[in-house]
Amino acid sequence: MRRREFIAGFCIATALPARAQQTTSKMRRVGFLTRETDASVSTQIDAFRQRLGELGWVEGKTISIVYRDANGQLDRLRALAGELVAQNVDVIVTVNTPPSQAAKEVTSTIPIVIAVSADPVGAGLIQSLGNPGGNVTGLSLLAPDTDQKALDFLKQTRPKTNRVLMIVDPKNPGMMLRFKAIQTAVPKLAIELQPILAVSSIELVGALAVAAKNAPDSLFVLSPIYAAYRNEIVEFAMQMKVPILFDTSGLARETNALLSYGADIADLFRRAAMLVDKILKGAKPADLPVEQPTKFELVINLKTARALGIDVAPQLQQLADEVIE
Repeated sequence: MRRREFIAGFCIATALPARAQQTTSKMRRVGFLTRETDASVSTQIDAFRQRLGELGWVEGKTISIVYRDANGQLDRLRALAGELVAQNVDVIVTVNTPPSQAAKEVTSTIPIVIAVSADPVGAGLIQSLGNPGGNVTGLSLLAPDTDQKALDFLKQTRPKTNRVLMIVDPKNPGMMLRFKAIQTAVPKLAIELQPILAVSSIELVGALAVAAKNAPDSLFVLSPIYAAYRNEIVEFAMQMKVPILFDTSGLARETNALLSYGADIADLFRRAAMLVDKILKGAKPADLPVEQPTKFELVINLKTARALGIDVAPQLQQLADEVIE
């Protein structure tokens, strides 16, 4: 009798770890919600996937990624976020403010990791950087300070720069807060920063046509705006022969790109993967502080500079993390 009890007990003891192993090794699902996935965003997503792999996750075996992209149509984001919820994903990763807001609107239980957002506090996505609360965490761009420095580099590159057009999405609260913060800082640089509202392609083309009557010295284009309106921006820049200042190094080789300065976005996506890893292993978003950039890059495109007749001082070239010949 005792022997039977021992054997039974042994079987139960050995069976429990096997069940636990099955539970921990089940396929986990990550939802990815984007406004528009251009080449730059695709590269950043690759950095996210690579970091997941380094952390031990194997796509198709231990983890799968479900993608939903709005193709630039903001009104589709909420429905796409709902599709991810319906698929019972374990965590949703969002890129920029509108997708993050859409995800938060449709779920208060599934963890949300913001891969990048200009101002998640100002946009109402979290309570504070140190104590996000709820089901949202992620990474902040620290945009205002870096944007001001980007304009400073532009002024150093072209000292005669006076009027800069900045294309903004009025429906993006984070971006509008970002624009207002920049506006307060530009007077000391002797720069007039003029907003161009981008609600749709047709309206942007009309606004740029009006702006063309008085050619600006430069365009300041944020990465989510470029992803949504690349063709319209490139056409205007080439027609008016104006340089473009970007906020991410991933766009420094684009047509008419003169320079870029900002956070290393790929690094933010890698760190987003680390947050996803922690959440899948049991951490709660509310307990994970929203992180800030630690790596910033200045890239100068001398090819564009030569084409537009701009002389970039050697001293500034020495400051750059990369110079494109």
